[in-house]
Amino acid sequence: MKKIRQQFADSVLEIGSRDKKLVVLVADISHGIMQPFAKKCPERYYNIGICETSIVNMAAGLSKSGLNPVVHTIAPFITERAFEQIKLDFDYQKQNLNLISVGGSFDYSKLGCTHHCYTDVSLFSHFKNASIVIPGSNEEFKILFKKIYKKKNIKYFRIPEFSHNITFKKNQIVFGKAIKVTQGKDLTIVVTGTQLKNAVEVRKILLKKGYFVEILYYHTIKPFDHLTIKNSLKKTKKLLSIEELSAHGGLYGESIKSIIGIDGIQTAQLAISDFICGYGSYEDLCDRAGLNIFNITQRALKLLK
Repeated sequence: MKKIRQQFADSVLEIGSRDKKLVVLVADISHGIMQPFAKKCPERYYNIGICETSIVNMAAGLSKSGLNPVVHTIAPFITERAFEQIKLDFDYQKQNLNLISVGGSFDYSKLGCTHHCYTDVSLFSHFKNASIVIPGSNEEFKILFKKIYKKKNIKYFRIPEFSHNITFKKNQIVFGKAIKVTQGKDLTIVVTGTQLKNAVEVRKILLKKGYFVEILYYHTIKPFDHLTIKNSLKKTKKLLSIEELSAHGGLYGESIKSIIGIDGIQTAQLAISDFICGYGSYEDLCDRAGLNIFNITQRALKLLK
């Protein structure tokens, strides 16, 4: 199965072949997979180099001229280093930006903490004129990018290195709407990105212990689907959030807003709560953050008892 980054390149080629206003700017990455677009649309493909603030300023000019800029680079360098430019050039001015990042969380684990990024969603949640999407599969990216890339706001697509390997029907993938993966009455698990795979495995373990878990999967963080969580919690009264994001804001922060007006809700969060320095595999660093099947199961059981 091809990676989601390849689906991004394929989608841009397909859409850009028809939409002459789509312009791609990269920061010296993904040269191989972007070559088909670069060859077919050379006048609309620019490698700006590792100059994130410059690439944002250039994209702002293109957007102001009526074009649809697509900026592609590594998550920490564009969302953290160039945050001010994005805030002023796009959010404040209500301009169109498609920002496609890779390397979120621990996807570039072996390059160390300079290349880790888990604050991006929290930061971008502050933007009034923004949409935030974490596509966990090729189909999710393909459908959601095509749906919203022309919207006159910031669209932040956080592409994970690994798919969750769960297949959804096309009509289940709706921008701004959570997907109910399983039905349950004892516990609601809300999850985003690759961690869906772990959530499904934890549900199997808990089912053997007699607990029925409802899994709600969120590919769209902003706008957030509060209604689906609210309806689930009216049954289960227990919420567990799982995310490869900062513990401050993100999925849990939005989920908590959903319980206003519902009495007796117990909640727990599994996220990245500390600045993790060090190297290792993706799995190693997820383990350090507590994002593994064993730890998720233990946290769920604590809520259920």
